[in-house]
Amino acid sequence: MVQILVGAGISIGVAAVLAGPLAPAVEQIASRLQGGAAHGAADRHKPRWGMVIDLNKCIGCDYCVYACQATNDVTDAMRWNIHVVDRTPTGKTFHVTRPCLHCQNAPCVNVCPVTATYIRDDGLVVMDYDICIGCRYCQAACPYGARSFNWFARDDSPNPYAPEWGTPEVPRRPRGVIEKCTFCIQRIDLAKQTGQTPGVDAAVTPACVNACPVTARYFGDLNDPNSPVSRVIATTPTFRLREDLGTEPNVYYIPPEGLAL
Repeated sequence: MVQILVGAGISIGVAAVLAGPLAPAVEQIASRLQGGAAHGAADRHKPRWGMVIDLNKCIGCDYCVYACQATNDVTDAMRWNIHVVDRTPTGKTFHVTRPCLHCQNAPCVNVCPVTATYIRDDGLVVMDYDICIGCRYCQAACPYGARSFNWFARDDSPNPYAPEWGTPEVPRRPRGVIEKCTFCIQRIDLAKQTGQTPGVDAAVTPACVNACPVTARYFGDLNDPNSPVSRVIATTPTFRLREDLGTEPNVYYIPPEGLAL
C-alpha cells in the first residue's frame, strides 16, 4: 500500500505494485492528485463545459456523427457519438444522439485503478492513453455505453469521412486502450490560446455542434449564465439521461413533443 499525501495532511491510499509497467503510472497518480489539491477554492470560477441536444429539432441526418468520425479520426466500429431512433408514447419518431456525457460524478473515473481517466477542472472527463492499462473497468462502469475498447492497431489508411466532414485533428489511439468522446478537447484547449469562446466561435466548438444543420446542439460554459447552453436550460424544460443514478451528466436533452418529463 502506497500512501500519497495530498494537501494539508489528506492521506489517499493507492494499492499498487511498484514494479514493471505500473511504476510510471503510480508516479503520475501522485503528481495528478497533488496538483489537484493545489487549486481548490481559488479556481471556483473556471468553466464547466456542457451540451444541450434538442430532440425536437434533431432530424437524424447523422451529420454530427460524421463530423466526429472525421475530426477525431474515429473508426465506424468505435463511434464516439451514436444515433438511436426511438418513439414517444404517442407514436412520434424522434432521434437521440449520445456523446460521452462528461458526468460530474463519473463511475468510469471512480473505478480506474491508475487514474488514466479523470475529470479536469473544466468538467471534461478525459483519457490519458499513455497510462491506460486496458483493464476495461471504465467501460463496464459507464451506464451509457459511451466507451469503446481499441482491439486492433490502426493502419495508415485514410479516414473515409475526411476531408468531406472534417480533417483529423488528433492522433489515432493505440491498440489496447479505451477511447471516447472528448467534446473535441483539442479545440477547447485552443480557445485558451486564442481567447475565443467554445460554443460561440466555431473554431473552438465541438465538431458535432458545428455540423448540425438544424441547430439541434448547443455548447458552452454551464457556469456562465449567459452562455448558449445556460440560456437554453434556463428557458426550456430539459432532462438528463438516467438522473436516478446520480452521475450528474453535463449533457442535457430537450424532450420531443409527446414525451413527458
